[in-house]
Amino acid sequence: MSAYKDKDPRIHGIKARIRVVPDFPKPGIMFQDITTLLLDPSAFKDTIDLFVERYKGRNISVVAGVEARGFIFGPPIALAIGAKFVPLRKPGKLPGQVISEKYVLEYGSDCLQMHVGAVEPDDRALVVDDLVATGGTLCAAINLLERVGAQVVECTCVIELPDLKGRERLNGKPLYVLVESH
Repeated sequence: MSAYKDKDPRIHGIKARIRVVPDFPKPGIMFQDITTLLLDPSAFKDTIDLFVERYKGRNISVVAGVEARGFIFGPPIALAIGAKFVPLRKPGKLPGQVISEKYVLEYGSDCLQMHVGAVEPDDRALVVDDLVATGGTLCAAINLLERVGAQVVECTCVIELPDLKGRERLNGKPLYVLVESH
């Protein structure tokens, strides 16, 4: 499901503020740069508002933000819906005991970590990132949360690259996006 397909009038302004950078971080990648969206307070607010409207009242107890751009969108969503925010970080960034999940990106591989005890069994979780491409990062986030007993309610991203079929790798977990980029 996506706001893009629902034709919400705010989507055009959001999509217009996302810059595409060719050949970054390596040749052949068309990088979807949300930093230009953040420069427009109205479009940034619309982005957060669309997510909050969707998740308010859905009994979500934890918003898990994927490093690094999930840290931009996740905290304001968590605050607005009354949930805690849990950062899912790259290795070596969290002090204390962590659990880890390795995954494959469209241009390499990586690992996500989460503090042990940050998410409890039966927490209802929302996973937030800026973009879904091949789905590897979101799958790793889902796996981390489910390993500690959380129920992943949905994943949400600003942008989807549907040609890379990341949605299909989410094992049936719902994915909500605001814009698609082909």
